[in-house]
Amino acid sequence: MANIASPSDAPFTTPAGDAAQPGPAAPSPAFTLTFWGVRGNIPSPGADTVRYGGNTACVEVQVGGQRLIFDGGTGLWVLGRHLMAQGQPVSAHLFFTHTHWDRIQGFPFFSPAFAPATRLDIYGAQALNGASIKQRLMEQMLRPNFFKPLQTMAAAMTFHNIAAGEPIALADVLVEPWSLNRHTSALGYRVSWGDRVLVYATDTDPTQTSVDPNLLMLASGADVLIFDGTYADAAYSEPNGSGLAPWHLGIEVAQASQVKHLVLFHHNPCHSDDQLDQLELQVQDDFAHASLAREGMTLDLISGCC
Repeated sequence: MANIASPSDAPFTTPAGDAAQPGPAAPSPAFTLTFWGVRGNIPSPGADTVRYGGNTACVEVQVGGQRLIFDGGTGLWVLGRHLMAQGQPVSAHLFFTHTHWDRIQGFPFFSPAFAPATRLDIYGAQALNGASIKQRLMEQMLRPNFFKPLQTMAAAMTFHNIAAGEPIALADVLVEPWSLNRHTSALGYRVSWGDRVLVYATDTDPTQTSVDPNLLMLASGADVLIFDGTYADAAYSEPNGSGLAPWHLGIEVAQASQVKHLVLFHHNPCHSDDQLDQLELQVQDDFAHASLAREGMTLDLISGCC
């Protein structure tokens, strides 16, 4: 693996009595992605968000026998319950784009992290103040924010401080972190397996006046581009800003980068199912192979979902 945890980020160990337990069940050797949380900022449960869902950002990817999870919003809690119901030990690689609340608020409730048989590799960039991903996840679980510290999680966890431009090899799966937003230090991820590519680019800079060449390289030739084009609209834009509307930016990136399928993600918590339906139709008028992410939606990059 290209990124090694620092000594201060050593894994929590599993008690010796658990050593004889069976190893984690590997996901099937496919390339699928499932959306467990699709909202930005704050969870938005209610009667008018049932079809798209109200949980915050979490995407599960099963690729080449590996389970990758991108972001740990409240959708991570739902995914955790699903995994525990399968009755098998869990092994996963959890990648954080950044540590705004909508990306980490589900982590303290991720039930597999409290199971001794679970194996988690956790990745994130160093914060602008120098804090590691482990430090930031620990801080949100300290009193008065939470009642259980991270040390009560019984899983074997290894923390990796990563940076843009430093690829991570997981067997024959390649995960490449890219810099997306200088204001938030957010990372995007490009996941490659054989000739299939998934790109997760969900916290771009909406104040840009033109498409970032770095973003075009990140998305180049992707089978699926997950993009945060539906969250920031006129109500959230800077009063004097001249940037592109995010969903327009997503279409420009998809067209210029020859993306096969565009999925808009990180929905505005104020937008109802009906509003998102209308937005999807509007987006598809400009880019036919586009859709809006819904909780429970699964795409298969091998069988040609896109």
